[in-house]
Amino acid sequence: MPQGSSHLPHRVTVIVDEGTNPFEVGVATELFGLPRPELGLPGPLYEVTLCAPAPEIRMNHGFFTLTGVRGLDAVDRADTLVVPGRPDNVVPRAPAVLDAIRRAHARGARIMSFCTGTFALAEAGLLDGRRAATHWRWADSLRRLHPKVLLEPDVLFVDEGDLLTAAGSAAALDLGLYVWRRDHGAEIANHVSRRLVFAAHRDGGQRQFVERPVPDVRDESLAPLLEWAQERLGEPLTVAHLAARARVSPATLHRRFRAQLGTTPLAWLTGERVALACRLIERGEERLDVVAARSGLGTAANLRNRLRRVTGLSPSAYRRRFGAGAGEALVS
Repeated sequence: MPQGSSHLPHRVTVIVDEGTNPFEVGVATELFGLPRPELGLPGPLYEVTLCAPAPEIRMNHGFFTLTGVRGLDAVDRADTLVVPGRPDNVVPRAPAVLDAIRRAHARGARIMSFCTGTFALAEAGLLDGRRAATHWRWADSLRRLHPKVLLEPDVLFVDEGDLLTAAGSAAALDLGLYVWRRDHGAEIANHVSRRLVFAAHRDGGQRQFVERPVPDVRDESLAPLLEWAQERLGEPLTVAHLAARARVSPATLHRRFRAQLGTTPLAWLTGERVALACRLIERGEERLDVVAARSGLGTAANLRNRLRRVTGLSPSAYRRRFGAGAGEALVS
């Protein structure tokens, strides 16, 4: 759906099962259920409905009980179905829940799972021969219980088109922002991420496990370096430049990026440049050589290659879908 579209909101339905993790339900409602007047659009882009197989559902370890939500018939009108995780993955899901998931998939709805919600998709038979992610702690269990699933054991999320799986509760935020970006472009996704105070773009292929998120002794946070680099993406920055700015060797910088961000300096830099190129196209810049230069991607050919690799779209197709001409402009 393009920016400013007059279409009805995209309907997101969240299945809450016995033992569901309430954090992941909260992630879904925070991502897709809140009013977003800051976008300056005539109406909401998503509409969220919670549903459950019973009128009263005890969530994770009985800490919460959910009542007053729709029954599983709500799945039959979902454009996207979200399946959160739960800790008791060896306990079979209720047949009604699995039937609802299968029904939604057969109808063509997009299916998203968060964390161990992957087990529910696998139990429903949707992931046989398909790539998927789940929390590293339960990777061995998934392999044992569902050997036909092509598990990606060390990534944040996997996009298989109609099936999207996030590795953990926090990775659900990454996947949700990825969906915002896929549906509505980088500019709108950036607004949503700022409101969440969360990283706007972490590629799905980044590692799940961050080795040392909090420095042991002195502050070695990459935040000042990242902010400095983001202001200079159009300059001929290299990993060597980043290392010199941080006053460390390239090898040390590489270790810090791996430990704190789960990616490499070059991959981060490239991702930031592609995100900037997307925003420039969305804001109306039509000259590819200008977009390539201002984003630091160098040439129009490199821009085309990188944009297609990240978004699956050519620059012209991206402009048609998300550019200023696709709908009303954002309010800054």
